[in-house]
This record gives sequence, structure tokens and C-alpha cells, in this order.
Amino acid sequence: MSDHEDHKSESLIEKISDKIHDLKNDSSSSDSDDDSKVSEIKSKVFRLFGRKKPVHHVFGGGKPADLLLWKDKKLSGGILGGVTIIWFLFEVLEYHLLTLVCHSLILTLALLFLWSNASIFIKKSPPKIPEVSIPEKPVLEIVSSLRIEINRGLAAIHDIASGKDLKKFLSVIAGLWFVSFISNSCNFLTLVYISVVLLFSVPVAYDKYEDKIDPLAEKAWIEIKKQYKVLDEKVLCKIPRSIKELKDKKKV
Repeated sequence: MSDHEDHKSESLIEKISDKIHDLKNDSSSSDSDDDSKVSEIKSKVFRLFGRKKPVHHVFGGGKPADLLLWKDKKLSGGILGGVTIIWFLFEVLEYHLLTLVCHSLILTLALLFLWSNASIFIKKSPPKIPEVSIPEKPVLEIVSSLRIEINRGLAAIHDIASGKDLKKFLSVIAGLWFVSFISNSCNFLTLVYISVVLLFSVPVAYDKYEDKIDPLAEKAWIEIKKQYKVLDEKVLCKIPRSIKELKDKKKV
């Protein structure tokens, strides 16, 4: 009798454990389904410039991205403040570059010279002036990357100048005219300063408010596509792709 009761109790415990295991499996499967649904919804959300990675990865994910997204607030603020001081000196105070360099060197060398000599009288250790030297490897990497970008630009200029694509030629001419118009409104240093301020403000603002900016950007992008479609049907489709195509049309 007792053996029969023990067998019943064991079977009951096994059933309960099996049900708990099934419930855990159902919950885990539902969690995985929810995660897959969330990831699928996120993949369908419109992101500016069609990006699929976070903003930090878009900017390289290293120290430049940390600077632009203000991960190190002291360093980012110091760089932006330094650029602002340089712009203020050259534009507002109308300092010249060579004059500023000479005055800065005069002040630095005078302070170090006086400090080194005064340390003998006040019985303190002289300033430790570090030996500054430019390492070879970073310079070569910068030059190599610049060479690649310059070669790409020269190849693009060659394709445009050879008359292979008339639309690209007209778009480049329009872009260069726009840049010349902007540079005529403000000088080169002011343009560089505005670019730096935008680099240190727009990405961090977008990273902070991307969920609000992306829906507005999606609406604007849809409207731009509509207007471009109208422009393409009325103007762009009538422009020949190359000079050769234009000659063929004239012959016909």
C-alpha cells in the first residue's frame, strides 16, 4: 500500500516538474519571439542616410567618434574652445597667422627661460620641458589616406572631364558654383569654423534626439523623392547621359 502511494506521489511530482518545464519553454520561446519582433520593427524604422548602425559606429567608433559625440566632455570642449579662440583672434581681432605664431613663441620661450633661471634663486626644480618629436608611423598613415582620397578625386574629375556622364558634369558644376557662392559670402576661416561647430553640435544633437528627428527626416525624404521624380520626368530624363548620346540625337 505504501509503495503504491509512493509511486503516485513520484508520478505527481514528475507531472508537476514537466508542466513547470513546459511553462519555462513557452515563456522563453515567447521572449525570443518578442525579441525577434522588436528587432524586425527596428529594422523597418527609417533612419537618416539609411544607416543601420548606431551613430557612434557611423563615425568610426574610436576617439574621433568620442570627440564628436562629447563622450569626453573636457577634451571636446577644449578643442571647440581652442577653435573658437583661433577664429576670434583671426577674424575679430584681425591677427595674422605669422604674427600670432611669433608672439606665442616669444611668450612661451620667455616664460620658460625666466622660470629655468629663477629656479636657481628660489631653490626649486626647473621646469621639465619634454622633447617633442613627430613620429613617423602616424604621418605616413595620414599621408597614405590623403593620397587615396586625392586619387579618388582625380579619377572622378577624369571621368567627368572625359564627357562620359553629362548629368554628373552638370551636378558637379552646380556644386562648385554653390561652394563659390558660399565662400564669397564668408571667408575660408569662417567657413572652416562653421563646419567645426556643426561637427561638434549636429551629431551629438542627433544622437540624443534621433527618435524625434528620424520621423521628421522620413517625411522630408518622401517629399524630396516626390519633387525629384517630377524634376526627373520634366527635365533630367531629357538630358543626354553623354556627349556621344547628344550627337546621336542630333543625327536622328
